[in-house]
Amino acid sequence: MNQVDYLRISLIDRCNFRCQYCMPEGAELDYILKQQLLTDKELLTLIEEVFIPVGFTRFRLTGGEPLLRPRVVELVKAIASLPQTQDLSMTTNGFLLAPMAQNLYDAGLRRVNISLDSLDPDTFDQIINNRGRPRWEQVWQGIHAAYRVGFDPLKLNVVVIPDVNDDEVLDLAALTIDKQWHVRFIEFMPIGNSQLFGDRSWIPSEELRQRIRQRWGLTESQVRGNGPADVFQIPGAKGTLGFISQMSECFCDRCNRMRLSADGWLRPCLLNETNQIDLKTALRTGISTAKLREQVRDLLAIKPDINFKQRYSGTETGVYTRTMSQIGG
Repeated sequence: MNQVDYLRISLIDRCNFRCQYCMPEGAELDYILKQQLLTDKELLTLIEEVFIPVGFTRFRLTGGEPLLRPRVVELVKAIASLPQTQDLSMTTNGFLLAPMAQNLYDAGLRRVNISLDSLDPDTFDQIINNRGRPRWEQVWQGIHAAYRVGFDPLKLNVVVIPDVNDDEVLDLAALTIDKQWHVRFIEFMPIGNSQLFGDRSWIPSEELRQRIRQRWGLTESQVRGNGPADVFQIPGAKGTLGFISQMSECFCDRCNRMRLSADGWLRPCLLNETNQIDLKTALRTGISTAKLREQVRDLLAIKPDINFKQRYSGTETGVYTRTMSQIGG
């Protein structure tokens, strides 16, 4: 496996959208109480005294919606200013991004992934379950604000849903032709949502690639990212197309990440819930960061077994105690 040096940090489990694939309609979500969230001080302590010493140098801030976190700009600045931080990025739905983009960039954030599941406002509002409140235009403004500020690469995440937005694949791919935008098509993962889209809940990436190939042609890109995406390019395009194929094409051997939930649980594998460590409770009960470092090192040592031998332990039973929004994606 690759060296595990990338930590996805959920700042908050709440979100101002309720996307079907992330927060299933009708699901009762027990939001984390404020006092149960990792504080800024606790999070920075874990990053500086636990994660960096065991080899983590790349950090992505997620949620829920990370821009809902109070003082998020100050937190970005604190993480970005650490000398060992080699990369700091954020995944956001973009709704609050336009007025914050410049401040986030000035604080040291350089890369953003923005969720954009449709170019049609009505379809977009259906996916995010907006309950009558239009959201597409404000997200589109956030994308353009990030582009003007200079975030590079600027990535757009698309979860492809059969019979909902899969007819827009070519339109979304075309965004990469004239702008240095990087579209990432993501296979839907049935975490807590196994019955959401019926028998065929996801479309294989190769099927999407074939559609694009037939329209423009498609070549493997020389641009590579930090994550599991297979990267391609429409000939002559300024941007790239990435395909994250966690359902149809196993990429466990390329996994370089762990996930830290907003309430301090360290999760070694997205697809199952085994071997998690409750770092927040450990900190608050006085366990030393030296002891926590050893626990994380031990978890790193067994991560290959977790990835390969227990990969489907959750999907086989359909039982997950947390939805994607509660995990941090």
